[in-house]
Amino acid sequence: MNIKVSIFDDNKNLRDSLFQLINGSQGFTCVGAFPNCNELISDIYKSDPDVVLMDIEMPGISGIEAVHLIKEKFPEVKILMETIFEEDEKVFASICNGAEGYILKNTPPSLILESIKEVYDGGAPMTPSIAFKVLKMFRSQSLHERDTSSNLTSREKEILSCLVDGMSYKLIAEKCFISIDTVGGHIRNIYEKMHVHSKGEAISKAIKRNIV
Repeated sequence: MNIKVSIFDDNKNLRDSLFQLINGSQGFTCVGAFPNCNELISDIYKSDPDVVLMDIEMPGISGIEAVHLIKEKFPEVKILMETIFEEDEKVFASICNGAEGYILKNTPPSLILESIKEVYDGGAPMTPSIAFKVLKMFRSQSLHERDTSSNLTSREKEILSCLVDGMSYKLIAEKCFISIDTVGGHIRNIYEKMHVHSKGEAISKAIKRNIV
């Protein structure tokens, strides 16, 4: 059985070459080639692909937005992003929205087909340079999260512990022998360091990460 592929790319020459590559390769069928995502849901419904090859930069609905829309309506469809861009934020936005793989447009034809097959089989292919960026981002995020908790002062950890125990600002002020305004200042610092915006978020993060 052939893997059914739909292409979304505003570059006509590239779109046509991908169409020919896929249709001319054993085990693959191109069921649709579209210049934009303006009729995305209708196009996916009509072409009924197993895998979508999605350009990230297109006029109108972007590839990143399209990934989110496809995953909402057709969660079983696998998505392989293809782009000339390596910017971290575009890579991670696509992945967070549900894309299974990410390759660059200068990827050799044989590797494009391999990546489509890998995505179809449940894998997550990435061009080496993209994979390196993803690993680097996760390492950086992990270090940042660890640094966040270690950056809390002993007083801030004490006040965070009081929040976890359900104490009010007034009770915390009495326990720590400081004013309510000072408590508020410490809590603002805690929120900033922990990258949260509410007492509930701070308590949840503190418990999950054993900060106090």
